[in-house]
Amino acid sequence: MLEKPKSEWTQLQETLAEKFGMEPDLHAIIFLVGVQELGMGYKKFKKDEKVNIMHIAICTLLEPYGYYEFEGRDADGWPHFKTKEQLPFLKAAEQNNLMIKAVLEYFKKNELIS
Repeated sequence: MLEKPKSEWTQLQETLAEKFGMEPDLHAIIFLVGVQELGMGYKKFKKDEKVNIMHIAICTLLEPYGYYEFEGRDADGWPHFKTKEQLPFLKAAEQNNLMIKAVLEYFKKNELIS
């Protein structure tokens, strides 16, 4: 089972590399998810906005697992989530694997990869 996600992950990285001209790592892909979910297009973001965009992405990616629930958007159009369940303690490699799995599911659900 470990081989399939790795090959899908590699495929996703290659697809995004073709689109953006460089192979993105996990953090860059999470940021892209956040920008997509924010829905305001790409622009120059301030440091605090980048942190918030990463938070949007993580909440979006982990929502199907029951950790977060979308509450709505504020007056400026930024999405907000509430915590439904605390994340369990995970080692770095386990966190990485969970996020890769969540990213792959997100891209499949949104028909961005097959």
